[in-house]
Amino acid sequence: MVRHSSLPVDEAWTRLTDWERHGQFLPFTTVRLVGSLVGAGAAFVARTSFGPLGFDDPMVVTVWHPPVGDAPGLCRVTKRGRVVVGWAQLAVAAAPGGALVHWHEEARFRAVGRLLEWPNRVVGSVAFGRLVDGLLAES
Repeated sequence: MVRHSSLPVDEAWTRLTDWERHGQFLPFTTVRLVGSLVGAGAAFVARTSFGPLGFDDPMVVTVWHPPVGDAPGLCRVTKRGRVVVGWAQLAVAAAPGGALVHWHEEARFRAVGRLLEWPNRVVGSVAFGRLVDGLLAES
């Protein structure tokens, strides 16, 4: 997914990589940091639950190159859970009037393999579009 924001590149990057804030825009989900590390090696867990049913989605930042000057920022997060596996990649670059954001996610439920790949992609596209739009919203 691609989004344009009127925010400066560094502000867009900061908002998009504020992992705990992601829970504000993903239904039934809270996010907590594991440790205090920022950048490559940082870990966090997204807990998605509805009543007594839920699962943890542990993730670690495997690539961390914040934007500097005219160079775009790049971040890759790897999902390492028992339920959800895959990765997400975020790129933030300067664009006329602000920042251009590219978010790409390849994630699946481990137990069902590729069986639900298409429905998962559709739901993920809607959910992560809402996430990115929420994080970049002017306040």
